[in-house]
Amino acid sequence: MRKLFSILLIFFYSFTFGQSALTTELLWKLGRVNEFDISPDGKTVVYVVKRFDLRANKGKNYLYSIPVAGGEPKLLLDENWNINSIKFTDNGLAFLCAKSGEMQLWKMNLTLTEPAQITDVSGGINGFLYSKDGRKLIYAADVKTRNTIADLYPDLPQATGKIADGLMYRHWDSWEDAYSSHLFVADVPVSGTINSGKDLLIGESFDAPTQPFGGMEEVAWSPDGKYIAYTCKKLQGTAEAISTNTEIYLYNTTTGITVNITAGYNGYDKNPQFSPDGNFLVWMSMETPGYESDKNRLMEINLKSFFAAPEGNPTQPHIRDLTLTFPHSVENFSWVNNAMLSFTATVSATQQVFTFNRTVKSLLFPQLTKGDHDYISVATVASGKETVMVGSRMSISAPAELYVINMKTGAQRQLTFENSKLLNGINMGKVEKRMVKTTDGKDMLTWVVLPPDFDANKKYPALLYCQGGPQSPVSQFFSYRWNFQLMAAKGYIVVAPNRRGLPGFGEEWNDAIVGDYGGQCMRDYLSAIDDVSKETYVNKEKLGAVGASFGGYSVYWLAGNHNKRFKCFIAHCGMFNMESWYGSTEEMFFANHDNKGPYWQEPKPANFSASPHLFVKNWDTPILVIHNEKDFRVPVTQGMEAFTAAQLKGVPGRFLSFPDENHWMLKPQNSVLWQREFFRWLDQWLK
Repeated sequence: MRKLFSILLIFFYSFTFGQSALTTELLWKLGRVNEFDISPDGKTVVYVVKRFDLRANKGKNYLYSIPVAGGEPKLLLDENWNINSIKFTDNGLAFLCAKSGEMQLWKMNLTLTEPAQITDVSGGINGFLYSKDGRKLIYAADVKTRNTIADLYPDLPQATGKIADGLMYRHWDSWEDAYSSHLFVADVPVSGTINSGKDLLIGESFDAPTQPFGGMEEVAWSPDGKYIAYTCKKLQGTAEAISTNTEIYLYNTTTGITVNITAGYNGYDKNPQFSPDGNFLVWMSMETPGYESDKNRLMEINLKSFFAAPEGNPTQPHIRDLTLTFPHSVENFSWVNNAMLSFTATVSATQQVFTFNRTVKSLLFPQLTKGDHDYISVATVASGKETVMVGSRMSISAPAELYVINMKTGAQRQLTFENSKLLNGINMGKVEKRMVKTTDGKDMLTWVVLPPDFDANKKYPALLYCQGGPQSPVSQFFSYRWNFQLMAAKGYIVVAPNRRGLPGFGEEWNDAIVGDYGGQCMRDYLSAIDDVSKETYVNKEKLGAVGASFGGYSVYWLAGNHNKRFKCFIAHCGMFNMESWYGSTEEMFFANHDNKGPYWQEPKPANFSASPHLFVKNWDTPILVIHNEKDFRVPVTQGMEAFTAAQLKGVPGRFLSFPDENHWMLKPQNSVLWQREFFRWLDQWLK
C-alpha cells in the first residue's frame, strides 16, 4: 500500500508541477551504453551497460542482448561478472572478466549456459582476438622487460627512487615501470585452459597494443589465420617522446617472420583490418610526423603483391591513400564487404557515418547518416544478401544508445532505450545552431543551448565554453563533466563555438591553431560571445568563461585579455605558463609541433609570447582553478602557478585539486564534488 501511495504521489507531482531539470546526481544514475557487437547471423546485438553506485564510488558492467529487429533487452550477466571486451566468435560470445581473481578470457553461448574460463595466464591478460575459424587466439599480457630498482640494488628492497635515462619516463598518469604489453599467439585446445602462448615481441621492450589507450582494435587476423597485423611504436625514451611514428607490422604465424609494412610512413599508423577475402589490408594513417591531430587517412596495401615477394625480403608493395579526396579525418572504420568500407568522421560539428566503394576509379564518399548527433562507433555484419549496421549514437541532449542504420536509405531506428525512463521526465533546453561571423570574415558554427522553459523576455547569464584538445570537435557530444544541458538546467545560456583549430571544417581550419594559440582562435571565442550577447535575453553583465586543457589555457589567456567582458572564470587542468609546461609535459611531439619548436629556439615561437602568465598584470576577475595531481600531460604545478598569481594579485580565487585524478575526472564522488564546486562558483558571481 505504501509503495502504491508513493507511485501515485510521483504521478501527481509530475503532472502538477511539470517536468524536472537535469541534475548532477541524475547524470550518475544514467546507464552508460558502451561496447557492443553483432552476432554473425545479424540477428542479435550484445552490449555492455555501465551503472554507477555513487555511495560505493564505483561502477559495474552489465551484459545484455537484444534482437536487431527490436524488442526487450535480456540480461545475460550481471554486475557480479563485471565483464568487458565482448566479441562474438565462431561459436559463442567471448569476454574478459576477473571473476577468477585475475583478468582472463571467458566464453559463453547466448542460451545462458554458465560461462567457461578459456585462459589461465599468470598475471592476467589485457585483450584477446580469435582467428576466424576459432582455432587460434591472440592475447595481450604484460611482460617484464626492464630492470627495477630491486634488480639493480637487491640490498635496497625499500628504496622508492625512480631512474630515467630518457624522456617518456611518465605518461598521462603513470610512471614507466618494468613491464611492456606484448602479444601472444596460442592454439585453442578442445578442453582445458590456455596458460601460455608464443610471444610475438619476445626480447623487445615495446608495447603492443600501444599504451595507454590502444586496444585490440590495433590487432587483426588474416581470414586464413596465417598472418597477424599489429600496431607498435618501436621507440623508447626521448625518441619515443618526440615521435608519433607507430608502424603496422605483419607477423607470419608459420615462419615466425615479422615485417614492417609501413616503413617510410613516419606519422601515426594504426588499427589494421584485413578485407574479408584477405587480399587487402587497410589502416588509419597520419602523414605528418609529430602531429597527433593530423588528418587520419585510410591507407590500403595490396597483399597479393606483398605475399608474392620473396619471403622475408618483400619488395615495397603498392600502397594507396583511399581518402585522398575526402577533406576530413577518419575516426574509425570497418569493412562492409570486399568492395565497401564504412567509417565515421566529424563534419560541421557532428559525427556521421560514411560509406564508399574502394573498387571504383573515382572514389566518392556518400554520407549515410544525417542529423544533429554523433555516431561514436559503428559495426557491420554481412548476413546473406543483407548487411546489418548498428551504431552508438549520442547528442547534446541524449546519452549514447544503439541505433540500427539502413545501409540503403540511411534511416536510423533506435534499438536500445537504456535511459528513456529517467530522461522522459527531464525538460531539456533547446539546442540552436548559430553561424557567427569571425573577425577575418569566416562563418563559425556555434552551438547555443538555452535553459529549459526559456523565456525570451527574461535575461540570463551566459557561459562561453572553451574546448580542449586543442584539436577536438565541439560536436554533439553528451559529456558527464562538461554537460551543456546540465549548465542550461542551472539557468545558464551556453555558447560553444567551433573556433579555429577544430576538425570537421577542413584541414585549413583544423591546422590554423598550430603556432597561433593566442591568435585567431582567441578572436573566434570573443566573436562568439559578443555575437550571442547582442540578444536581449542575454545579461551582458553576467558572462563567464569555462574550459579544460587547452580550454583551460583559453580561460587563463582570456582572463588577461577580455576587456571587462567576463565576471568570472573556471579553468580545469589548463596550461598557464607555456615555458614551464613545455619542460614538464611528457609527449614532446605534441609540444614541439603545436608550438613550432622549444622556447629556447631563435626566433622564439609565437606561442611562448602568448603564454597566459605574461598577461597576469591585467587579471581583475574572480577565477576558480581546478587541477588534478596525476595529470602528467598538464602537470598540477600549472594550476598552482595560476592560483598563486591570482592570490598575490588580490583577485578572488579558489583552488580545487584532486590527488587521485588524471587529465579527466573518473571517480563518481570526485565528479559530483567537481560539479557542485563548478556551479557554486558560477552562482556566486553570475547570479
